[in-house]
Amino acid sequence: MKTFNLSPTRFCLLALAAQMVLSAPAEAQSMQTPSSEPPAMDEQREVALALSACPPSVANKAAVYVLDKAGYVKVRDSENGFTAIVQHSLPNSQEPRCMDAEGTRTHLPRLLKVAELRAQGRSPEEIKRFVADAFAKGIFQAPTRPGVDYMLSTENLVTVDEAKGIVAPFPPHVMFYGPYLTNADLGSDGSPGGPAFVAAEGTPHALIIVPVGVHAGLGHPDQRPGGSQ
Repeated sequence: MKTFNLSPTRFCLLALAAQMVLSAPAEAQSMQTPSSEPPAMDEQREVALALSACPPSVANKAAVYVLDKAGYVKVRDSENGFTAIVQHSLPNSQEPRCMDAEGTRTHLPRLLKVAELRAQGRSPEEIKRFVADAFAKGIFQAPTRPGVDYMLSTENLVTVDEAKGIVAPFPPHVMFYGPYLTNADLGSDGSPGGPAFVAAEGTPHALIIVPVGVHAGLGHPDQRPGGSQ
């Protein structure tokens, strides 16, 4: 699960970056506290949110998943190897992701299973144990080649404090697969205010995070499943 565990200093940097980059209403900038399940979302809204993570050239042909009571359901097949999905590392987090074919092969199965286990009422501890065991048994696999996972949405709510279930806005960014990588490997102190840092460092699903500015061309006017793309 993609989690940014931040010290108070790092959180302040994250909040500052979010304020500079995001243009959301002031009330959306405040930290959000946990709920037991991800919030219900209209399907068309969820599809649009998932695809907002992708560059326009990718969004038109990416597969799309939406969340229902039992887990994720695919509502559109991929024509380019990419998959768009709104991940919830915590029930109250919101992480639209647009992963390439390698991410679809390696990251996506874990996301789908975590959502399924959460829908079954499994505790966070049980889910963590399941994920660790699945990696140990080779059921889940780390990426075996470089690849990209876009998170270009301006509606990211990432985990700030996993234990307390606190999430906060984070600017659009691009992620690159770095299995078992640490911030020390990058020469980074892990600060989200820097040019790059590692999320989930030291794990098979570690990701190099590179924040990017909001720029023209991130809109996707027709993002409906089966719509004119």
